[in-house]
This record gives sequence, structure tokens and C-alpha cells, in this order.
Amino acid sequence: MSGVHRPDASPVADLHNRMIMPTDPRCLVETDESSGVLRLTGVLDVAATGTVRDALLAWLCRRPGPVVVDLSGARISDSAARRTLAEVRREIADWPAADLLVVDPSGETAGDGLSVWPTLDEATVALAASPMAAAATRELPPDVGAAREARALVLEGCARWGIDELAEAGCIAVTEMVNNVVAHAGTPMTVRLAPWHDTLRIGVRDHSALQPTYAGLAPPDTAGGRGLLLIDTVARRWGSTPLPDGKLVWAILHTEDERP
Repeated sequence: MSGVHRPDASPVADLHNRMIMPTDPRCLVETDESSGVLRLTGVLDVAATGTVRDALLAWLCRRPGPVVVDLSGARISDSAARRTLAEVRREIADWPAADLLVVDPSGETAGDGLSVWPTLDEATVALAASPMAAAATRELPPDVGAAREARALVLEGCARWGIDELAEAGCIAVTEMVNNVVAHAGTPMTVRLAPWHDTLRIGVRDHSALQPTYAGLAPPDTAGGRGLLLIDTVARRWGSTPLPDGKLVWAILHTEDERP
């Protein structure tokens, strides 16, 4: 079984082992690091949806590009559980370089914005035919030099992808996102960038459950508190996705917003 990581063989699978096995041993998650395939086996019911959501989000955080979710060995017990994958895809819609492709021989998950194939071979062909996800990723410690390294990543990425007009706004956004991790989360972080049509997508993942809160304009006599305002100013959209061991804060910048 070369390249296949069982639930006790990788960090993501270890998470699944802790979260799934004690609560619902009928629903198991198996990940294949080499192919980007995540397999669900057993029964996916409402009791298991939270665990499956967490497993999918954690796996998508680890690797840029689309992930194949294979339901060939799973039985989905009801419509609420069936909606789990569609809900996850909506949650990651604004992440940099992230998507879900679903293998479902039953066809029951088709629709609701999901891309569904009847076999793993067909999904693999579709994946190979799609453009390779352009992405840049850097692991950073929570120290004062992190923002500088994140800005360098933005400058390099914008130059490589031909979206130099977004470099300044991207540097502003990523600086504030990284500084928020340094000041409030204090954990190692992953910075990921990806172009998408005429946008730059930025994601900063940390390991703190503390969610950013934006209350609009800060009073002029207030010290600090303007980081999220700056992100809100340069980004068309931004938000935060809770993860099983932290969060991912994301922002989308549009080239047309930078044109005179």
C-alpha cells in the first residue's frame, strides 16, 4: 500500500483517529498524501458530519489545489449528512487554491454546487485536465520578522503571476493578517497566496481559536485596532474559517479596485 496513510500514519489522520474513532467508529477517514485523495468509509450520518467537516478542512489547509473526496466506500444516511460536502465547498470558496472534487457512484451528492464523478478514475482524469493550481506557501514563526517575509512572498507571487498592481494592497493585507497572528495568536502560521482570474487570494492559517472581530472605524483617539480596518479597505472580501485546531483568515483582492 505504497503512499497510502492509514488513520494512524499522518498528522491529519491522527486527528481523525482521535475525533472519529471514540465517537463513531462506523465512519473512518483515510488520506493518500501522494494523490491528494481523501476516502470516507462506513456510515456518514449527522453525528459524524462535524468530524468529517473538520477532517476535510484540515486536509485542505495542508495542501494547495483541489482535493478528491472518494465516497465509494461510504453510505450517507440522510440529506443533512449529504449536504456536508457542499457546505465545506462553500466555506473554502474564497480560500487560496482550494477546491473539492467528489467521487460518488450513487450520484446522490450531485448538485448544490459540487463537482461529482461516478468513479475515481474519471475524477482523476478531470483533475489532471484542469490547470495546475498556482500557489505560494510559506511557514512562518510568530515573531517580528514574519510580516517582512510574508510581504516578500506577496511581491514574488504578484510578479510571477503578472498581477503587480495588487502587490501594494497585498502587502498591506498580509502584513496586518500576519501581525494579528503575532500579537494575538502567538502560534506558528502558514501563509498561502494564489491568483484566480483577476484576483489575488491570501490565506493565513494559525493555531488559535480566537476569531478576529471587526467593529468598523475606530475612534480617532484610540490607539491600535486598525489592522482589520486596513484589510477591509484593500480587500473586496475577507473572513475567517474556524478549524479544528485554529483558524484560517482569508482575503480577496481585485485588480479592478487598483485601477485609476
